[in-house]
Amino acid sequence: MIKYNLECENNHEFESWFSDSNEFNKLNKQKLLECIYCSSNKIQKSIMSPMVSGTKLDEDKMSLLDQKLLNEKNQLIKLRNHIEKNFEFVGDKFSEKVRDVYYDKETKKSIYGTTTPEEKKELEEEGIDLISIPWVGKDN
Repeated sequence: MIKYNLECENNHEFESWFSDSNEFNKLNKQKLLECIYCSSNKIQKSIMSPMVSGTKLDEDKMSLLDQKLLNEKNQLIKLRNHIEKNFEFVGDKFSEKVRDVYYDKETKKSIYGTTTPEEKKELEEEGIDLISIPWVGKDN
């Protein structure tokens, strides 16, 4: 497909798509093209600049996006490292252990682990606020 800027004899400019340049020539020769504004069938291609895909711009955007994703990943890895260093891992027993910590006001344990969506909902209903953290692998 190719897009042409077109102009009629009355200087109206508009765009149209064609399967290739031969299609434009064929349709124009048969007077099957007409201006969208005045219906004139005397149409010619107007001056146009080629549309280069902007690969440099796209590469710059992708590079910026890759950098942002890398920064986010690094922040999540730092958070993971902090949690692993300063919190006790209780695995899939998290919902049980977090209740122990929550209801025993003297316990000052910091824990982390996993829950099912159902367990998380039950804990929220009990007033136990949780934070889910994307657990980014250190090696990916």
